[in-house]
Amino acid sequence: MNRIEKHPVLDKTEHNTVRFNFDGKEMEGFENEPVSSALFANGVKEFSIHKKGNAPQGIFCANGQCSQCTVIINGSPLKSCVTPLKEGMDIRTLIHLPELPETDMKDFEQKTETLKTDVLIVGGGPSGLTSALELAKLGFKIIIVEDKDKLGGKLLLQTHKFFGSQEDSYAGMRGFEIAALLESQIKENENITVLYESSAVGIYKDQKAGVYKNNGKFSLIEFDGMVISAGAREKSLVFPGNDLPGVYGAGAFQTLVNRDLIKASDKVFIVGSGNVGLIGAYHALQANIGVVGICDILDKVSGYKVHSDKIQRMGVPLYLKTTVLAADGKDKLERITVAEVDKNWQPILETARTYEVDTLLIAAGLSPVDEFYKSAKKFGFKVIKAGDADEIAEASSAMFGGRIAGLTMAKELGRKIEIDKAYYEKAEILKSKPGKVYEPNKVVVKEYFTPVFQCIQDIPCNPCTTVCPKNCITLDNKLGNILDIPLYSNDECIGCGLCVAICPGLAISLVKQVEESFAEVMLPHEFLLDFVPGDKIPVTDISGKTLEDAEVLSSRFNKKYKTHLITVKMSLANAHKAIGIRVQDPKITEPAKETYLDFLPDDGIVCRCERVTVKEIVDFIKEYHVRDVNQLKQIRVGMGACGSKTCSILLPRIFAQAGVDYSEVTPGTIRPLTVEVPMSSLINEDGEK
Repeated sequence: MNRIEKHPVLDKTEHNTVRFNFDGKEMEGFENEPVSSALFANGVKEFSIHKKGNAPQGIFCANGQCSQCTVIINGSPLKSCVTPLKEGMDIRTLIHLPELPETDMKDFEQKTETLKTDVLIVGGGPSGLTSALELAKLGFKIIIVEDKDKLGGKLLLQTHKFFGSQEDSYAGMRGFEIAALLESQIKENENITVLYESSAVGIYKDQKAGVYKNNGKFSLIEFDGMVISAGAREKSLVFPGNDLPGVYGAGAFQTLVNRDLIKASDKVFIVGSGNVGLIGAYHALQANIGVVGICDILDKVSGYKVHSDKIQRMGVPLYLKTTVLAADGKDKLERITVAEVDKNWQPILETARTYEVDTLLIAAGLSPVDEFYKSAKKFGFKVIKAGDADEIAEASSAMFGGRIAGLTMAKELGRKIEIDKAYYEKAEILKSKPGKVYEPNKVVVKEYFTPVFQCIQDIPCNPCTTVCPKNCITLDNKLGNILDIPLYSNDECIGCGLCVAICPGLAISLVKQVEESFAEVMLPHEFLLDFVPGDKIPVTDISGKTLEDAEVLSSRFNKKYKTHLITVKMSLANAHKAIGIRVQDPKITEPAKETYLDFLPDDGIVCRCERVTVKEIVDFIKEYHVRDVNQLKQIRVGMGACGSKTCSILLPRIFAQAGVDYSEVTPGTIRPLTVEVPMSSLINEDGEK
């Protein structure tokens, strides 16, 4: 079984084991885990065979947004990533198009329930939860519609410690811990009702929302106001082989690895150096999955420097001005080829190299899930959007932005309140992009512990300033807010290591001189220990360069922050530069001996559901002078099961490739319903046959 038995941060929970059949073969899984996760645990990564070219299909988003994971479950086509596993399920590979099930009239004997609330919140992620709490404090009745069985959204996938403000966004805590904290606050509030495993599927002109409740019954909700906090969906990229099983979103990978404790792969490569890609690499290493490298077409890292420094220290190379040329394999991903790009973003083929991997993670950005907001605005409803549905940013920003959204909705509904201007200032700070990078401060190693900060970029973060019992750490006050970098300002360090343990970037060490030429260094470590006192381990500097093999003196686990504090003995000359412990064998990152270049760029898939290529769309646009996205439906673009959620994001680039200014193109019509709802949940709403 491909399950993670031990994890440095996550605790394994007990589950009931159930048996199911996949294509006639008996398998085991955990009751109520997503079917897709149970299949991955059993080594199954091919979910369907497309009718076009008999192409194998695997997962992409693992979040119910696309249709790549559809399989036949007990005779019906269902998305495996949002369908809970049950004892005795008969699961089969979807081959081409599914057969229509036989009609069973007893399924239609139901009435449509109508619920009423002051505010309907679509999405139980960080911004939706904080919006609900603010509104509930003011006495409003709230219904949260959440399509999972737990609240928290992307927080549930995050095992790293959060940046931001400890006071305003729980900085220093891990995402899954914050999710549990917020969910407990929601459950304790009598003004808030949560509809778990329920999806909002439509907004109607009579100020009602259609909800597929408990994944089994269509219901209506009347509301006075609405907060859209549905998050974001992952963007795809266009290159040959981009839809092979094994090529999928970084968020899907985090879902499998961190939420469901599935060892989803052996060797991964990541496209995108934003925080999602960088953190995805870190999560892979924690799950004992090899990370071959990260590439980005840009000339600089777009995520936090402390994140990129951290993964490079662990042994992951970062390739800038580099793009993916192709993915290749027989029915599944086996290798990828990358190359550097020139100043015009074109690949330099003589720099191409191939890596043997079984997974390629796409971390190329997110697009807001804001269709309901647009519909509600068009109908003139009182509606606010929050979190990634409003603006793509960190979860710390989403939590604070959700509070503002809740208060704004209260004003929309007539409540006479004033929103503190400082809230807006804090919100802007929390969503700040990475700022200026400074030279590290000069460090004098003394005969007692002194903190050394390798956090040298302006980012919103302050946990280290809150835990020191001697108040030794402040921010340098260049900007006058939490974007400032930390500073050792009171020479009274007692060597407790709390600043080392809480730092989200693992960018603080403690050093002290113990002999004329040697020093002790306390380092943070968030991996399973594979060494003991007396062992020699490779210690690295901020950029990942190995300084020396240092002797392990002791290790101490901080339970509150779930971080090992490793004390090593090393040379005095290197002590102030030491900040990481290499965890990955360099051999994992080596390219294949031969470079694979047998590909055609025009074969890249744009519409994943219907397998429509770049060339097919460009040729059609040129031949028929297309200026309306809806015309592309003639060649099945946007007509697949995902409702054009994935391909619509890529179309501006494709029209540009065809020589058409996308601003002159009529956008495509969004098809209702936004989530698949069985006819049995819609027919004969009055309960009469």
